Amino acid sequence: MTGFETASQKPTQVSSNETQMPLNAEHLWEGVGQAEALSTAMPPEAPLGMPEQGVRGPVPEGPAFTFPTARTVAARLVAFGGALLIGTIGAYEMEKVFGEHGTFLQSVLLVLFGLTFTWVGFSFTSMIAGFMAPNRENAVGPNDARICIAMPVYHENAADTAGLLAALARDIYRVGLGERTEIFVLSDSRDPDSVFAEMSAVSRLRDISPIPVWYRRRTSNEGRKAGNIAEFIRRWGDRYDQVVVLDADSVMGGQTIRALSDRMNADPKIGLLQTMPILVGGQTIFARMVQFAGRVYGPAIARGVAAWSGDSGNFWGHNAIFRVRAFASCCGLPTLPGNPPFGGAILSHDFVEAALLRRAGWKVRLDWDLRGSYEGCPPTLLDMAVRERRWAQGNLQHSRLLGAKGLVAISRIHFLVGILGFLMSPIWLAMILVGLTLSANVLLSRPDYFPQTYQLFPEWPVFDPVRMLWLFIAAMSFLLVPKFISIIRAWRRPLAQNSGGKVRILASALFEIVLSALIAPVQMLIQTRQIFDILRGRDSGWEAQVRAGQMPSWSIVIRRHWPHVTLGIGTLLVLAVFSPWQLVWLSPILAGLILSPFTSRWSSSPVFGRWARRQGLLVTPEERDPPEILTAANALSFRIAGHLPEDGLAEFATSEAQLTRHTQLLAQTQARPVAERLDAISAEAKIRHSTDRAEAISYLTPAEKLALLEDRDLIASFVKLPA
Repeated sequence: MTGFETASQKPTQVSSNETQMPLNAEHLWEGVGQAEALSTAMPPEAPLGMPEQGVRGPVPEGPAFTFPTARTVAARLVAFGGALLIGTIGAYEMEKVFGEHGTFLQSVLLVLFGLTFTWVGFSFTSMIAGFMAPNRENAVGPNDARICIAMPVYHENAADTAGLLAALARDIYRVGLGERTEIFVLSDSRDPDSVFAEMSAVSRLRDISPIPVWYRRRTSNEGRKAGNIAEFIRRWGDRYDQVVVLDADSVMGGQTIRALSDRMNADPKIGLLQTMPILVGGQTIFARMVQFAGRVYGPAIARGVAAWSGDSGNFWGHNAIFRVRAFASCCGLPTLPGNPPFGGAILSHDFVEAALLRRAGWKVRLDWDLRGSYEGCPPTLLDMAVRERRWAQGNLQHSRLLGAKGLVAISRIHFLVGILGFLMSPIWLAMILVGLTLSANVLLSRPDYFPQTYQLFPEWPVFDPVRMLWLFIAAMSFLLVPKFISIIRAWRRPLAQNSGGKVRILASALFEIVLSALIAPVQMLIQTRQIFDILRGRDSGWEAQVRAGQMPSWSIVIRRHWPHVTLGIGTLLVLAVFSPWQLVWLSPILAGLILSPFTSRWSSSPVFGRWARRQGLLVTPEERDPPEILTAANALSFRIAGHLPEDGLAEFATSEAQLTRHTQLLAQTQARPVAERLDAISAEAKIRHSTDRAEAISYLTPAEKLALLEDRDLIASFVKLPA
């Protein structure tokens, strides 16, 4: 199941007084080396059963179920009852807009409007429910839980991930968790150059890590990220009590991990604790906009979700901690019957894992109050669209799990909210199209005021524009009021001052609102296309995440956005001729569609991002005063990158030192069945018949190159060739 396996040992030369040194000090690189003490063996496997959970099967045993507190019940009444009330009133008022004799199209529009109005209202009532969230306190008392920091990677920037882990390892050791914490890098990479870069970066990481670092690469990518974590738990799960899961672009501070571990240790019924990651590192306008919104509006939104979720919270797949035995007993994900996109491996596995934990009685909480949790954000609108394609497919898969046996109601609501988060785009588009059809029907058809023979009084068409205007104002208020509440909240806290002051944070919010309004209709059409592709059976595949990104060329943005521009201009011309008054309502949408190539390209520009920062727009506290762990991670990533081979696999074994470092990472070659060594056998034959190393590399297939990188005997044969 594994390719090669590595370890590191805690260096004995690290003195106790080093725990007080700053993270970004030069000693992070120099003086903590352990190259002379490298271990070549993985830790002993500690297998742990992880049975597959049937959707209709029995519920595994867990702690006694805890019922929601009065605060949680009140928050749910506010969030869901308030949204339902808002939707009902909105639908009633819309029905009055049409009058008593509604047509079929008006009935369709009424249903679509009711759904949209309820959804908009829920975003407001959910935030209001946050005022009922309980205040969390850090636990006290002894805690000897064994912790693992697990980072799954798949074709990532090796230097960046190693830098994050190096800074985290130092922080873990500094806060006193070094004796009971280890790091596991769990690779699913398939590209030989990526694997070679990972090996080189992990080797450098082990030189400077004061806590053990292990590396293992799966040769089978079954189950994607969820399968990666599950395979790790099955092989080494019993070695640990708690696992902290990170993404390749995320990190948490040592104090935050300590608080999570202490809280979980203090309550034996907690199965998973999720933090609210703060977005950092944005360079483009788009990334900075998302980063600013998450930093300023995010805490209030997260507090609301935490309030009505209670102990039935959700899992976002990273920046969280789970209890190993609870996760192992409950979260063996089934493979859904049928073919993708609705069958096969569960993509949005995190929602399902949280639901399965809660099904067995384990508490799943969003601890919104913890800071020191960070992650990167997508750099461009087009990169965000690629991520959302996979999320859309994963969330729509949840429709097959809504009726799973034993799930609590709130877990089903998490599924439903995730599904509606993507279905609202086609619903919004359908509402606009039905409205335009109604207008066209009025303009192009001849009204019949006497539909019945010998009717004494005519039936006049009724449309109440004043009531419609108030509905529009109400919808905009539900969208914008939460943002301004967050701004006022920031004014009363250091957040505003740390973001440039009250005036700048308000200007940034207005800038974000305008830019979001331009992007929203484009995202609506992109997500609608994604839903259409999923419904007609197109799988999203599994592509590596784009972390850095670059400004797309004009040819790319025109190719991606010309349908949006065409639709916007066509609608503008038709309305200008037949119904100019409707342009008042639709002008924000049409502007977003027509300007989409410019918005997409310019919002992806780091140059405009730097301009915005100089103007004090979209600035966050973490940007003005970067946390030490992020500063250290950036510095260490740069240093590690400088020690990696520039030409990747082409430089393999070009020096004795490099070869030594590489082979120190490998476990001893063990006998395996011939069927599992076919790539190694063919690689050995090609190496034997090559005249030099360059020729051998040119002969090898990607699978054979991987076999070479992971086999000591093959490396020995390869090194014998002339350089």
